[in-house]
Amino acid sequence: MQTWRPPQKIHVKVLGLAWQGSRLLAAEVTRDDGSVKGVRPPGGTVEFGETREEALAREFREELNCGIAINGPWTVFENLFWHEGARGHEFIFAAPIRLLDESLYRRPEITLVEHDRSVWTARWFMPDALPNGWELYPTGLAAHIRAR
Repeated sequence: MQTWRPPQKIHVKVLGLAWQGSRLLAAEVTRDDGSVKGVRPPGGTVEFGETREEALAREFREELNCGIAINGPWTVFENLFWHEGARGHEFIFAAPIRLLDESLYRRPEITLVEHDRSVWTARWFMPDALPNGWELYPTGLAAHIRAR
């Protein structure tokens, strides 16, 4: 079974950093064999003509059916990576957010539905204590989180 592959062009991505105390909302990133290799906060691609704020709000409406409030400064960094043998290149805009649906903070698991109908499960993770050697994606996000 083949999973997602990075497109062979530069993408601009937005990520929403929703915190529950010291826990970050993130979805599992899997290998082709289905094993988990790490987690990534929810978000997605900035579409042509959208601001980063509009893109982040749209992604959370689409994936979690939830509004958000940005409650801190944006972090911006470049992410060059490999996933299952394919090269990826992204510019990441990440912002701390508050989920406007307060009930999501009480749920141990949240189902995310992508525009292509793929389904992911997000949970609240401690970024510095991920299980089984998992990594926080995108690479470089952990350094920005530690500075918060």
